[in-house]
Amino acid sequence: MMKKTKNLIALAVFTTLALGLGTQTQASKGILQIKETVKSDYAKTKYPIVMTHGWLGWSRIGNDSFNIDYWFQILPDMARNGATVFAAQLSPTNTTEIRGEQLLAQVEDVIAITGKDKVNLIGHSHGGPTVRYVAAIKPAYVASVTGVGGTFRGSKVADDIQNNKGTRTFMNILGDYIVAPLISWAQGNPDLPNDFDASMKSLSEVGSADFNRRFPTTALASNCNQSGAKVDQGIYYYSWGGTAQTTNLLDIDTILMQLGPFSYGNKDNDGMVARCSTHLGQVIRDNYNLNHTDLANMMFGLKGLFAQDPVALFRQHANRLKLEGL
Repeated sequence: MMKKTKNLIALAVFTTLALGLGTQTQASKGILQIKETVKSDYAKTKYPIVMTHGWLGWSRIGNDSFNIDYWFQILPDMARNGATVFAAQLSPTNTTEIRGEQLLAQVEDVIAITGKDKVNLIGHSHGGPTVRYVAAIKPAYVASVTGVGGTFRGSKVADDIQNNKGTRTFMNILGDYIVAPLISWAQGNPDLPNDFDASMKSLSEVGSADFNRRFPTTALASNCNQSGAKVDQGIYYYSWGGTAQTTNLLDIDTILMQLGPFSYGNKDNDGMVARCSTHLGQVIRDNYNLNHTDLANMMFGLKGLFAQDPVALFRQHANRLKLEGL
Protein backbone atom coordinates (compact mmCIF):
# COMPACT_ATOMS: atom_id res chain seq x y z
CA MET A 1 0.00 0.00 0.00
CA MET A 2 2.71 2.53 0.96
CA LYS A 3 4.76 1.69 -2.17
CA LYS A 4 1.71 2.46 -4.29
CA THR A 5 1.15 5.66 -2.31
CA LYS A 6 4.74 6.75 -2.96
CA ASN A 7 4.33 6.19 -6.68
CA LEU A 8 1.02 8.07 -6.74
CA ILE A 9 2.34 11.10 -4.86
CA ALA A 10 5.34 11.33 -7.19
CA LEU A 11 3.09 10.98 -10.23
CA ALA A 12 0.70 13.63 -8.93
CA VAL A 13 3.47 16.17 -8.36
CA PHE A 14 5.24 15.61 -11.67
CA THR A 15 1.98 15.58 -13.64
CA THR A 16 1.03 18.85 -11.97
CA LEU A 17 4.33 20.36 -13.10
CA ALA A 18 3.88 19.11 -16.63
CA LEU A 19 0.30 20.22 -17.31
CA GLY A 20 -1.49 23.54 -17.01
CA LEU A 21 -4.30 25.82 -18.11
CA GLY A 22 -4.19 29.57 -18.50
CA THR A 23 -6.12 32.14 -16.49
CA GLN A 24 -5.79 35.87 -15.98
CA THR A 25 -4.05 36.41 -12.68
CA GLN A 26 -2.14 38.95 -10.68
CA ALA A 27 0.46 37.28 -8.53
CA SER A 28 3.30 38.03 -6.16
CA LYS A 29 5.25 35.84 -3.77
CA GLY A 30 2.62 34.78 -1.27
CA ILE A 31 -0.98 35.78 -1.84
CA LEU A 32 -2.38 35.35 -5.36
CA GLN A 33 -5.29 37.40 -6.68
CA ILE A 34 -7.43 36.01 -9.48
CA LYS A 35 -8.77 38.56 -11.96
CA GLU A 36 -11.31 37.84 -14.68
CA THR A 37 -13.78 39.85 -16.73
CA VAL A 38 -16.83 40.19 -14.48
CA LYS A 39 -20.04 38.88 -16.03
CA SER A 40 -22.39 38.98 -13.02
CA ASP A 41 -22.55 39.97 -9.36
CA TYR A 42 -23.90 36.59 -8.20
CA ALA A 43 -20.78 35.89 -6.11
CA LYS A 44 -19.99 39.49 -5.18
CA THR A 45 -19.48 39.28 -1.43
CA LYS A 46 -19.03 42.31 0.81
CA TYR A 47 -15.64 41.07 1.95
CA PRO A 48 -12.90 39.46 -0.16
CA ILE A 49 -12.57 35.68 -0.19
CA VAL A 50 -9.27 34.02 0.72
CA MET A 51 -8.94 30.40 -0.37
CA THR A 52 -6.58 28.28 1.72
CA HIS A 53 -5.10 25.07 0.36
CA GLY A 54 -4.50 21.91 2.33
CA TRP A 55 -1.70 19.44 2.93
CA LEU A 56 0.74 19.10 0.00
CA GLY A 57 -1.07 22.02 -1.62
CA TRP A 58 -0.10 25.13 -3.54
CA SER A 59 -1.69 28.31 -4.89
CA ARG A 60 -0.58 28.15 -8.53
CA ILE A 61 2.16 26.34 -10.42
CA GLY A 62 3.31 27.88 -13.69
CA ASN A 63 2.70 31.30 -15.24
CA ASP A 64 -0.17 33.21 -16.82
CA SER A 65 -0.10 31.21 -20.04
CA PHE A 66 0.79 27.78 -18.66
CA ASN A 67 -0.33 26.96 -15.15
CA ILE A 68 -2.38 24.78 -12.85
CA ASP A 69 -4.36 26.08 -9.91
CA TYR A 70 -4.96 24.01 -6.80
CA TRP A 71 -8.57 25.20 -7.05
CA PHE A 72 -9.02 24.05 -10.65
CA GLN A 73 -11.45 26.44 -12.46
CA ILE A 74 -13.05 27.48 -9.14
CA LEU A 75 -11.40 30.84 -8.54
CA PRO A 76 -11.78 32.16 -12.12
CA ASP A 77 -15.47 31.22 -12.00
CA MET A 78 -15.95 33.08 -8.72
CA ALA A 79 -14.12 36.12 -10.10
CA ARG A 80 -16.28 36.12 -13.26
CA ASN A 81 -19.30 36.18 -10.98
CA GLY A 82 -18.12 39.24 -9.10
CA ALA A 83 -16.05 37.85 -6.21
CA THR A 84 -12.82 39.46 -5.13
CA VAL A 85 -10.89 36.26 -4.56
CA PHE A 86 -7.36 35.38 -3.49
CA ALA A 87 -5.44 32.12 -3.13
CA ALA A 88 -3.09 31.82 -0.16
CA GLN A 89 0.35 30.28 -0.59
CA LEU A 90 1.38 28.31 2.48
CA SER A 91 3.91 25.64 3.39
CA PRO A 92 2.78 22.37 1.77
CA THR A 93 3.71 20.57 5.01
CA ASN A 94 3.96 22.13 8.46
CA THR A 95 2.02 22.65 11.67
CA THR A 96 -1.38 24.30 11.72
CA GLU A 97 0.09 27.17 13.74
CA ILE A 98 2.96 27.88 11.33
CA ARG A 99 0.64 27.70 8.35
CA GLY A 100 -1.81 29.86 10.29
CA GLU A 101 0.79 32.57 10.88
CA GLN A 102 1.64 32.52 7.17
CA LEU A 103 -2.04 32.89 6.35
CA LEU A 104 -2.48 35.71 8.86
CA ALA A 105 0.26 37.73 7.13
CA GLN A 106 -1.44 37.20 3.78
CA VAL A 107 -4.83 38.15 5.20
CA GLU A 108 -3.26 41.42 6.30
CA ASP A 109 -1.97 41.86 2.73
CA VAL A 110 -5.50 41.33 1.37
CA ILE A 111 -6.91 43.87 3.83
CA ALA A 112 -4.29 46.37 2.68
CA ILE A 113 -4.91 45.66 -1.02
CA THR A 114 -8.71 45.82 -0.89
CA GLY A 115 -9.28 48.39 1.85
CA LYS A 116 -11.75 46.03 3.51
CA ASP A 117 -11.39 45.32 7.22
CA LYS A 118 -12.39 41.64 7.07
CA VAL A 119 -12.14 38.58 4.84
CA ASN A 120 -14.10 35.41 4.20
CA LEU A 121 -11.80 32.44 4.77
CA ILE A 122 -12.34 29.13 2.96
CA GLY A 123 -10.07 26.19 3.74
CA HIS A 124 -9.81 22.76 2.15
CA SER A 125 -8.44 19.79 4.12
CA HIS A 126 -5.65 21.08 6.44
CA GLY A 127 -6.70 24.52 5.25
CA GLY A 128 -9.76 24.12 7.50
CA PRO A 129 -7.88 24.16 10.83
CA THR A 130 -5.50 26.72 9.32
CA VAL A 131 -8.29 29.25 8.77
CA ARG A 132 -9.67 28.36 12.22
CA TYR A 133 -6.33 29.45 13.68
CA VAL A 134 -6.60 32.90 12.10
CA ALA A 135 -10.19 33.24 13.35
CA ALA A 136 -9.02 32.38 16.87
CA ILE A 137 -5.97 34.69 16.85
CA LYS A 138 -7.44 37.66 14.94
CA PRO A 139 -11.24 37.39 15.00
CA ALA A 140 -11.58 41.05 14.01
CA TYR A 141 -10.13 40.16 10.60
CA VAL A 142 -12.62 37.38 9.86
CA ALA A 143 -16.21 37.66 8.59
CA SER A 144 -16.68 33.94 7.97
CA VAL A 145 -14.90 30.59 8.09
CA THR A 146 -15.76 27.74 5.74
CA GLY A 147 -14.30 24.24 5.83
CA VAL A 148 -14.38 21.99 2.77
CA GLY A 149 -13.38 18.46 3.68
CA GLY A 150 -11.74 20.11 6.69
CA THR A 151 -9.65 18.03 9.08
CA PHE A 152 -11.24 19.64 12.12
CA ARG A 153 -11.10 16.43 14.16
CA GLY A 154 -8.10 15.10 12.29
CA SER A 155 -7.50 12.24 9.89
CA LYS A 156 -6.89 8.71 11.12
CA VAL A 157 -4.69 8.25 8.04
CA ALA A 158 -2.20 10.60 9.71
CA ASP A 159 -2.44 8.70 13.02
CA ASP A 160 -1.75 5.41 11.22
CA ILE A 161 1.32 6.89 9.51
CA GLN A 162 2.59 8.30 12.81
CA ASN A 163 2.03 5.06 14.71
CA ASN A 164 4.07 2.89 12.33
CA LYS A 165 7.80 3.53 12.71
CA GLY A 166 8.74 2.28 9.23
CA THR A 167 5.96 4.14 7.46
CA ARG A 168 6.65 7.30 9.47
CA THR A 169 10.36 7.29 8.59
CA PHE A 170 9.73 6.57 4.92
CA MET A 171 7.06 9.25 4.56
CA ASN A 172 9.17 11.84 6.40
CA ILE A 173 12.08 11.28 4.02
CA LEU A 174 9.82 11.35 0.96
CA GLY A 175 7.98 14.45 2.18
CA ASP A 176 10.91 16.48 3.50
CA TYR A 177 13.41 15.82 0.73
CA ILE A 178 11.32 15.30 -2.40
CA VAL A 179 7.63 16.13 -2.47
CA ALA A 180 7.24 19.26 -0.32
CA PRO A 181 10.42 20.99 -1.59
CA LEU A 182 9.41 20.23 -5.17
CA ILE A 183 5.96 21.77 -4.67
CA SER A 184 7.48 24.86 -3.00
CA TRP A 185 10.01 25.28 -5.80
CA ALA A 186 7.42 24.74 -8.53
CA GLN A 187 5.24 27.59 -7.26
CA GLY A 188 8.21 29.93 -7.09
CA ASN A 189 8.75 29.99 -3.33
CA PRO A 190 11.48 27.45 -2.42
CA ASP A 191 12.06 29.16 0.95
CA LEU A 192 8.73 27.99 2.38
CA PRO A 193 9.53 26.00 5.55
CA ASN A 194 8.39 22.39 5.41
CA ASP A 195 8.17 19.76 8.13
CA PHE A 196 6.37 16.58 7.09
CA ASP A 197 6.39 14.95 10.53
CA ALA A 198 4.99 18.10 12.14
CA SER A 199 2.22 18.24 9.54
CA MET A 200 1.26 14.64 10.29
CA LYS A 201 1.07 15.44 14.01
CA SER A 202 -1.21 18.41 13.32
CA LEU A 203 -3.39 16.37 10.96
CA SER A 204 -3.73 13.39 13.32
CA GLU A 205 -6.82 12.90 15.44
CA VAL A 206 -4.65 13.21 18.56
CA GLY A 207 -3.00 16.44 17.39
CA SER A 208 -6.32 17.90 16.22
CA ALA A 209 -7.94 17.22 19.59
CA ASP A 210 -5.09 19.11 21.26
CA PHE A 211 -5.47 22.03 18.81
CA ASN A 212 -9.21 22.18 19.47
CA ARG A 213 -8.61 22.33 23.23
CA ARG A 214 -6.20 25.24 22.79
CA PHE A 215 -8.36 27.10 20.27
CA PRO A 216 -11.97 26.30 21.18
CA THR A 217 -15.05 27.49 19.30
CA THR A 218 -18.73 26.76 19.76
CA ALA A 219 -18.88 26.19 15.99
CA LEU A 220 -17.19 22.83 16.59
CA ALA A 221 -19.71 20.60 18.36
CA SER A 222 -18.50 18.23 21.07
CA ASN A 223 -19.67 15.25 18.98
CA CYS A 224 -21.27 14.51 15.62
CA ASN A 225 -24.72 14.02 17.11
CA GLN A 226 -24.84 17.73 17.82
CA SER A 227 -24.70 20.82 15.63
CA GLY A 228 -22.05 23.45 16.07
CA ALA A 229 -22.98 27.13 16.35
CA LYS A 230 -23.42 28.92 13.04
CA VAL A 231 -22.12 32.16 14.57
CA ASP A 232 -19.45 32.45 17.24
CA GLN A 233 -18.09 35.85 18.35
CA GLY A 234 -19.56 37.46 15.24
CA ILE A 235 -17.90 35.01 12.82
CA TYR A 236 -20.10 32.83 10.59
CA TYR A 237 -19.07 29.18 10.25
CA TYR A 238 -19.92 26.74 7.44
CA SER A 239 -18.73 23.39 6.17
CA TRP A 240 -19.34 20.66 3.63
CA GLY A 241 -17.73 17.34 2.71
CA GLY A 242 -17.98 14.12 0.73
CA THR A 243 -18.14 10.38 1.30
CA ALA A 244 -16.70 8.96 -1.95
CA GLN A 245 -13.27 7.43 -2.56
CA THR A 246 -12.85 6.00 -6.07
CA THR A 247 -14.74 8.40 -8.33
CA ASN A 248 -12.88 8.36 -11.66
CA LEU A 249 -10.36 5.69 -12.67
CA LEU A 250 -8.58 8.23 -14.88
CA ASP A 251 -7.91 10.46 -11.86
CA ILE A 252 -4.40 10.19 -10.45
CA ASP A 253 -5.77 10.43 -6.90
CA THR A 254 -7.45 7.00 -7.13
CA ILE A 255 -4.80 5.00 -5.24
CA LEU A 256 -4.21 7.71 -2.63
CA MET A 257 -7.91 7.83 -1.82
CA GLN A 258 -7.81 4.16 -0.76
CA LEU A 259 -5.99 5.20 2.41
CA GLY A 260 -9.31 6.32 3.87
CA PRO A 261 -11.02 2.92 3.68
CA PHE A 262 -7.76 1.32 4.83
CA SER A 263 -7.82 3.46 8.00
CA TYR A 264 -11.56 3.84 8.56
CA GLY A 265 -12.97 0.54 7.30
CA ASN A 266 -16.70 0.93 6.65
CA LYS A 267 -16.94 4.30 8.44
CA ASP A 268 -18.02 7.11 6.09
CA ASN A 269 -15.01 8.99 4.73
CA ASP A 270 -13.83 10.87 1.64
CA GLY A 271 -10.64 8.87 1.16
CA MET A 272 -8.71 10.91 3.71
CA VAL A 273 -11.08 12.32 6.31
CA ALA A 274 -14.05 10.86 8.19
CA ARG A 275 -17.45 12.43 7.57
CA CYS A 276 -17.68 13.57 11.18
CA SER A 277 -14.32 15.34 11.10
CA THR A 278 -15.49 17.81 8.45
CA HIS A 279 -18.38 19.22 10.53
CA LEU A 280 -18.10 22.88 11.51
CA GLY A 281 -20.84 25.43 12.12
CA GLN A 282 -23.68 25.13 9.62
CA VAL A 283 -23.12 21.84 7.80
CA ILE A 284 -24.39 22.50 4.29
CA ARG A 285 -24.00 18.84 3.34
CA ASP A 286 -21.60 16.11 4.42
CA ASN A 287 -22.16 13.33 1.89
CA TYR A 288 -21.49 14.72 -1.57
CA ASN A 289 -20.44 12.06 -4.09
CA LEU A 290 -16.94 13.57 -4.11
CA ASN A 291 -13.68 12.36 -2.64
CA HIS A 292 -11.18 14.47 -0.72
CA THR A 293 -9.43 15.98 -3.74
CA ASP A 294 -12.60 16.20 -5.83
CA LEU A 295 -13.93 18.66 -3.26
CA ALA A 296 -11.36 21.22 -4.51
CA ASN A 297 -11.87 20.07 -8.14
CA MET A 298 -8.50 18.32 -8.19
CA MET A 299 -6.95 16.84 -10.20
CA PHE A 300 -7.92 18.72 -13.38
CA GLY A 301 -11.64 18.52 -12.62
CA LEU A 302 -11.93 14.73 -12.92
CA LYS A 303 -14.75 13.33 -10.77
CA GLY A 304 -17.58 10.82 -10.85
CA LEU A 305 -19.94 10.88 -13.83
CA PHE A 306 -22.98 11.94 -11.79
CA ALA A 307 -21.13 13.79 -9.02
CA GLN A 308 -21.91 17.36 -8.02
CA ASP A 309 -19.93 20.12 -9.72
CA PRO A 310 -17.37 21.54 -7.22
CA VAL A 311 -17.14 24.78 -9.21
CA ALA A 312 -20.88 25.34 -8.77
CA LEU A 313 -20.69 24.50 -5.05
CA PHE A 314 -18.18 27.28 -4.44
CA ARG A 315 -20.06 29.75 -6.62
CA GLN A 316 -23.26 29.01 -4.68
CA HIS A 317 -21.44 29.39 -1.39
CA ALA A 318 -20.12 32.81 -2.39
CA ASN A 319 -23.74 33.77 -3.10
CA ARG A 320 -24.70 32.36 0.32
CA LEU A 321 -22.11 34.64 1.94
CA LYS A 322 -23.34 37.57 -0.13
CA LEU A 323 -26.94 37.06 1.03
CA GLU A 324 -25.73 36.99 4.65
CA GLY A 325 -24.13 40.40 4.12
CA LEU A 326 -20.66 38.93 4.30
